[in-house]
Amino acid sequence: MGKLNVVVLRYLSRDDFRVLTAVEMGMKNHEIVPVSLLASIASLKHGGCNKILRELVKHKLLSYEHTKTVHGYRLNYGGYDYLALKTFCAREVLLSVGNQMGVGKESDIYIVANPEGEQYAMKLHRLGRTSFRNIKNQRDYHKNRKNISWLYLSRLSAMKEYAYMKVLYERGFPVPRPVDYNRHAVVMELINGYPMCQIRELQDPPGLYSEIMELIVKLANHGLIHGDFNEFNLMLDDTDHVTMIDFPQMVSTSHFNAEWYFDRDVKCIRDYFAKRYHYESELYPTFKDIRRSCCLDVEISASGFTKEMERDGELLHPVEGCNTV
Repeated sequence: MGKLNVVVLRYLSRDDFRVLTAVEMGMKNHEIVPVSLLASIASLKHGGCNKILRELVKHKLLSYEHTKTVHGYRLNYGGYDYLALKTFCAREVLLSVGNQMGVGKESDIYIVANPEGEQYAMKLHRLGRTSFRNIKNQRDYHKNRKNISWLYLSRLSAMKEYAYMKVLYERGFPVPRPVDYNRHAVVMELINGYPMCQIRELQDPPGLYSEIMELIVKLANHGLIHGDFNEFNLMLDDTDHVTMIDFPQMVSTSHFNAEWYFDRDVKCIRDYFAKRYHYESELYPTFKDIRRSCCLDVEISASGFTKEMERDGELLHPVEGCNTV
């Protein structure tokens, strides 16, 4: 999974994108898409399609694979990036891509700009990089879905993140303003701040600790648990104002493991404040403190997620302990 390189994007033709799209469509039912099917989907002659395929492989937008029974092509993250960027450009959401500003366990984040020059953050979900490999080994998710892939799970992750971000933003939660999403990419407001993991000293540790714990409870009262609430997913500005990020692993308070997720989020914050800021408090919320007043979990589930996506979404839930430094 390499870095995003947009240089080739300006040189791709309409037929190039037709072939990329054909591979994407073919992968819905084929792990490796044969050339004959690609030529048919793209409505191109076999020879012309082969020439384009070779160029796309050369630029690492596709990969050529063969087995004893079939040979053909597979879309990789490079090609998926280009398809998402092409869509954003067509929607006039983006005009340019700038520097990479962050690397997560399962994502890359870039500074981008719209045609008016307003800067955003673009998050490219790239599942399969680290911890999610363990999920693939531990869970037999091929049992219920024949052709699930990291591209599919990355798209699901982006869709889920955008849905949660949108509803939380509309309810006044401290999250980035969502702009748009396509495939595995989410465009959002560029936050002026730093991850809490990079902040060595706080102006008011007890005050921030209370604010964060209140945010965990407020989420739960609205039917949601972050699921990965730690110093990497909290942004602080110059006045230590908190912005919450990273939502693909969110779960409902009705989830069978909800109490475990809730307690782990609380423990992550308590442990981090004790280790980094030498602040410990005997006051912390428990799952019994939740007074559910809203059903955002139900609202989000009804906002476009199919039952199949909800089932596969279980793969997005973190299975490891919280990270601290």
